[in-house]
Amino acid sequence: MNKRTSTALSTALTATLLLAATGCSGGRQAADAHGKDLATANNGRVVGGTPQKGGTLTILSDQDFTHLDPARNWVVSGMDFGTRLLYRTLVSYQAAPGAAGGELVPDLATDLGTSSEGARTWTFHLKAGIRYEDGTPVTAQDIKYNVERSFSPDLPGGADYAARYLKDAEGYQGPADGKHLDSIRTPDDRTIVFELRRPFAEFPNATVMPTFAPVPKAKDTGPQYDNRPFSSGPYKIETYQRNKKLVLVRNPHWDPRTDAIRKAYPDKLVMVMGLRANQIDDRMVASQGADASTVPWFALRPESAGKVLPRADVRKRLLAESMNCTDMVQMHTGRAPFNEVKVRQAVQYALDKEAVVTASGGPAFNDASTAYMPAALFGGKQPDILRIPTTGDADKARQLLKEAGKPNGFTTTMTVSNGDKGRAEAIQQALAKAGIKVTIETVDPSAFYATIGDTTHRSDMVYTGWCPDYPSGSTFLPFVFDGRYIKDKGNSGNHSLFRDAPTMRRMDEIAAMTDAGKATAAWRRLDGEILAKAPAVPVLVRRWPLVVGTNVAGAYGQTSFGGQLDYASVGLKDPAKSEG
Repeated sequence: MNKRTSTALSTALTATLLLAATGCSGGRQAADAHGKDLATANNGRVVGGTPQKGGTLTILSDQDFTHLDPARNWVVSGMDFGTRLLYRTLVSYQAAPGAAGGELVPDLATDLGTSSEGARTWTFHLKAGIRYEDGTPVTAQDIKYNVERSFSPDLPGGADYAARYLKDAEGYQGPADGKHLDSIRTPDDRTIVFELRRPFAEFPNATVMPTFAPVPKAKDTGPQYDNRPFSSGPYKIETYQRNKKLVLVRNPHWDPRTDAIRKAYPDKLVMVMGLRANQIDDRMVASQGADASTVPWFALRPESAGKVLPRADVRKRLLAESMNCTDMVQMHTGRAPFNEVKVRQAVQYALDKEAVVTASGGPAFNDASTAYMPAALFGGKQPDILRIPTTGDADKARQLLKEAGKPNGFTTTMTVSNGDKGRAEAIQQALAKAGIKVTIETVDPSAFYATIGDTTHRSDMVYTGWCPDYPSGSTFLPFVFDGRYIKDKGNSGNHSLFRDAPTMRRMDEIAAMTDAGKATAAWRRLDGEILAKAPAVPVLVRRWPLVVGTNVAGAYGQTSFGGQLDYASVGLKDPAKSEG
């Protein structure tokens, strides 16, 4: 899934102050005198105890959502918010900290699905008594309809598992003209059957995606549905002013007896948007007055780490789970000069990953990445097959450029989310040492994926990332490097526009493997094979640091949603102290 970036510009001075404040002198992580990592002390734990029911939880944000429409919602934080609060999916993740948060559990469905025909057909039965915000029942036909509308050209950006796996889905353009997919059958209101083009044992994992949430046809407003999704979850939208404020109130027809996942502690959730990121950090650290009942939407800025790690009272409220996502510089492999592999390899060698780690707040919150897939998909540690120094090798980069016929280097442009400007500047400075002159174009995060997803008008380089939707190489490498699913608009994942026949052929061979262990080993080998062709440069894996208010309870970083706060379980210690 896409990883939305939010943290802002950082400098080497900030990292120096951070290391000094935390007693770290160049070690891998900021630690106390006993070697305990100050940033991750609360990992796998619940902060604040058990919430009480009631009150208003306020969320502070510097920007709006990319999408809330479940057919288009494929960004980590937005998926967490949408599927935990507004709409339910066939299957979801258990609401728990640590590794338990990765366990699949039924949501709308009674179980995790039943396969037949060698995992080519999957059947789900819906629970009884699940209703929308107006009291009407959720039906299997509503789930079918949302899966179908995810194919619509005017609703780009969403998870495309359906397009990749459903039988006879090639060329389908959605239900607008009354056309439907025969590969999704609804024998009755509480049964839905998916027919796949090939065996896919991991299909239940895919049904966690918002694509498999219900949308009643009568409520569909096309692109405007983004502004007012119809609730099947514990909350509904009361008001939504784009880029300003979103207010959620209870859905009176949500029945907790049908929902073992969502606790729905607060009476109301209010997201205030358009704030300055540094203002949010300072308010969360201070936690005064109404801010005690507040949480941040995005991660702590790198500059603010020095205000948090030295203070034991604030660290008690710090969550810093790994995003389990890889940040990458992706190069347009279909356009000169990046259609030449030696040019792309020159970027690999020129890039100084340590400088990017520093610009991201230092090693307390980041690790340099040596592979595409995150460590979890390698059994806990990424391999380093290229053995490129983390500080880069400008001499080797210049040699490769000379071999590519560009002894004087070249000029190019890189698009980044405005929150990644500091990282982009570190990359810019490193590439300049090899003669690659980079102009940085910043884009507001709410428009970032639409901008880089326009394959005709986008720049030659983009800085973005990818997160596995679940622990399998099948949900990482094919989405980032399979050229058969590149779109003109709303292109997602494969921003290097990599179309390599041997790579795609190998992906199909691995997908057909019935031995999960052999498939895992094959995905790991393929990661290295793609890395040698250099369509993208893996840069770092970062954590998602969040400081919550002193009146917040039930807070933990949900590992399946990139370390974001799990909105299924969070609430308040004393609801009477909240405002709103």
